[in-house]
Amino acid sequence: MTIKIGLLYGGKSAEHHVSMQTALAVIKALNSDKFDIYPIYITEEGQWIKGAQLNGPVDSVKELAFSEGNALSPMALAPTLFQSSAEQGPFDVIFPLLHGPNGEDGTVQGMLELLNLPYVGNGVLASSAGMDKVIMKNIFAQAGLSQVNYVWFIRSEWETAREEAYHNVENEIGYPCFVKPANLGSSVGISKCSNRNELEAAFKEAFMFDRKIIIEEGVTAREIEAGVLGNDYPECSVAGEIVPKDKAFYDYKAKYEDGETSLIIPAEMTADEYERLKDMAITAYKALDCSGLVRADFFLTHDGKLFINEVNTMPGFTPFSMFPLLWKHTGVEYPELIERLVNLAIERHQEKQQIKHTM
Repeated sequence: MTIKIGLLYGGKSAEHHVSMQTALAVIKALNSDKFDIYPIYITEEGQWIKGAQLNGPVDSVKELAFSEGNALSPMALAPTLFQSSAEQGPFDVIFPLLHGPNGEDGTVQGMLELLNLPYVGNGVLASSAGMDKVIMKNIFAQAGLSQVNYVWFIRSEWETAREEAYHNVENEIGYPCFVKPANLGSSVGISKCSNRNELEAAFKEAFMFDRKIIIEEGVTAREIEAGVLGNDYPECSVAGEIVPKDKAFYDYKAKYEDGETSLIIPAEMTADEYERLKDMAITAYKALDCSGLVRADFFLTHDGKLFINEVNTMPGFTPFSMFPLLWKHTGVEYPELIERLVNLAIERHQEKQQIKHTM
């Protein structure tokens, strides 16, 4: 029996195009002997379009961007959206290949919970907490994980007291610092600041993408990442290092467009450093009540200090993505990785069916 899998991709997010690349990569890797693949495209305006079953290879993201002529809201499509056909019934599992708000932040996960459908990846709580860098860092602090200093602001606070906000950053964080939208990934809207002028411009840039921003202390450190996979008993991959070429930091262009970045896998680090990283990654995973997968990002200083930066609850599967490469070097090839994620989703769903909902 093949597994009927519905792929959700696109999305109303600044990371729409990243999601499209992820979907293309996953479709190419899925074994058609094991999976019946059904695409569900979400436009940049938030309209949902259910495509026909894919019966052959897909060569470009253009083939996955269906015409908006048949677009509807997800609620209008609800009776049939998550069914392969009236005769065959609902999908066996949904794979949300969505990055950023309106997809990775728990919104879609909440809808799938209401529909009682198995889905790959993190649940509502982990997705929403992992999307909001401020909430995530507060939870990490409660779990005792080492982090760089940070402050945060909402737009209205900044608009009514800009000078006070800038002074706060300079007094609490100093330069260099990084200004980021609180609820985006893929390095969208991030700026590195070395002075007041750059800080002011960075605030304006970040607030274009979110109502909340976070400012983090800049440290001289190596960027180390690890993949975590599992439900109640998560496993950690080997660690990898990101070395951007001729860039101030690992920005959107370096991640997805020019390939001007070296990924060193496994990263050169001592056994003690790796064990600490692994323990911190799994602690973070459990603190957020994660399931399925995350990529955990760290800073490692020259004197061996290790800081957790963030986790990504739906890391990309593009040709430049670190997560599948980490697991490949750990011994899990890409097609097997996808199958394990599907099995973890079904396992978690079956466990939830045991929960009693009546008195």
